[in-house]
Amino acid sequence: MVTTFLEEAARGEAPPLVPISADLYHQMIDRGILQEGAPIELIDGLLVRKDRSARGENLMTYGRRHALVLHRLFRLMSDWTDSVGCFLHNQAPVALNEFSVPEPDLSIVRGTEEDYIEDHPGPSDIPLVIEVADSSVSTDRSTKQRLYATAGIPVYWIANIPDAQVEVYEQPDAASGKYLRPTIYRAGQTVHFSLTDRPIEIDVTRLFA
Repeated sequence: MVTTFLEEAARGEAPPLVPISADLYHQMIDRGILQEGAPIELIDGLLVRKDRSARGENLMTYGRRHALVLHRLFRLMSDWTDSVGCFLHNQAPVALNEFSVPEPDLSIVRGTEEDYIEDHPGPSDIPLVIEVADSSVSTDRSTKQRLYATAGIPVYWIANIPDAQVEVYEQPDAASGKYLRPTIYRAGQTVHFSLTDRPIEIDVTRLFA
């Protein structure tokens, strides 16, 4: 069986990889080496294609259920974010550290879009990040949870399409790269999130119907 270089590197049997920094990543976009808006994110210094496909379908496709759930979340949350002095960052970069610039499906970001003309929002700007997951459930629970918890994002949601549930992760622990308080909300339950005295409520049944 043929062994790839990445497999050898993972076993420590090859020279170490040189990670791409966030600065170099942005230079690649500015110079047209990477296309602006391409479904690629920087994860641990590696260029990773975003997985928005339906389970069992080609990774290059954009699953219809993924698009529908994302649209519903955006519609349900957009008026609320405006009312609490925030905005919805839709499939756009967040600067977590020197080697990771993921593009979560939705982020709640403090302030206005104009506040981030020069820089992408960072952990201190983001009270909640959301990934809509179909075939990417495992990665969103592992790698993405580690990234967001280590960066100190207070709350992380996974809108889990295959299981029709919203997984809410709270109390980030940087040492373990996990959230210490996970809670699962299923059909018939409501997810609550609050920044002020005006919380938002998401009906799980309606979200995945």
